[in-house]
Amino acid sequence: MSYRCAILDDYQNVALTLADWSRLKDRVAVDVFTAPFADQASAIAALQGFDIVCMMRERTPFPRSTLEALPGLKLLLTSGMRNAAIDLEAATARGITVCGTGAAGDSTAELTIALMLELARRVGTEHARMQAGEAWQSTLGIALAGKTLGLLGLGKLGGRVAAIAGAIGMPLIAWSQNLTPERCAEVGAAPVSKQELFRRADVVSIHLQLSARTRGLVGAAELALMKPTAFLVNTSRGPIVDEAALLAALRERRIAGAGLDVFDVEPLPRDHPLRGLDNAVITPHLGYVTQENYRVFYGQMVEDIEAWLAGSPLRVLTAK
Repeated sequence: MSYRCAILDDYQNVALTLADWSRLKDRVAVDVFTAPFADQASAIAALQGFDIVCMMRERTPFPRSTLEALPGLKLLLTSGMRNAAIDLEAATARGITVCGTGAAGDSTAELTIALMLELARRVGTEHARMQAGEAWQSTLGIALAGKTLGLLGLGKLGGRVAAIAGAIGMPLIAWSQNLTPERCAEVGAAPVSKQELFRRADVVSIHLQLSARTRGLVGAAELALMKPTAFLVNTSRGPIVDEAALLAALRERRIAGAGLDVFDVEPLPRDHPLRGLDNAVITPHLGYVTQENYRVFYGQMVEDIEAWLAGSPLRVLTAK
């Protein structure tokens, strides 16, 4: 029996080059979608007849309504071992197997530091000016050494950012709902209240999962506590920050700037106001977008399909 497999949202058109899909060629026909679907209806229409779908993180959602509209779907694969865009209960109810993959390295932590450095030193801005032939030196940067980094969340990713920032010479403070003094001691961060973190930090960096209790966690009240010289960096999920409140703070220059890799709506609309602010450094959700990560993602998707075909699926995700 042969199957049809769809690889979704391969924006860089690299999926077929970063894993050995030929291992499936006698059993699975693979089609690649390089552009995002316009809406749910478009996704449903395009995916009729596919038995297997490979997702890249949360780019295309699979709520119950989508799953119910794809009667032929048997196997759903996602990069990573957690994907809030999949209704796992609905998938289980319909007999759809959902599997995940591992990941590689600390790419999101590295991007977090890159955004902090860009805010502080404006390397990209000065590069563009140099290429445009403009006058020599326009920005007066700041040193991150000695500046306090406030970490909202101190899990694996927050801890890695803490290690790099500590090496730069940034004092560390941290807060989250479940943070313990022991975890702070492990990474050399001082535990503080949420309010104190926003008041003291020169850079606030967010490293929390999106959930009911973190959605909108950073709002107008928190932004109002920040120094006018402080930066906000978000490489976690857009809805953790109240976007309207952040836009107001940036426009009114009540904070110095923001480095954002995640947004409420992705891809970010072309007419979105964040694209026009000179104190916002924005990147298109690049935190996990590295060759190393993609080799793990797509390589393990091939493994997942082989295991499922053999009747012994790997890395199965189920509703908790």
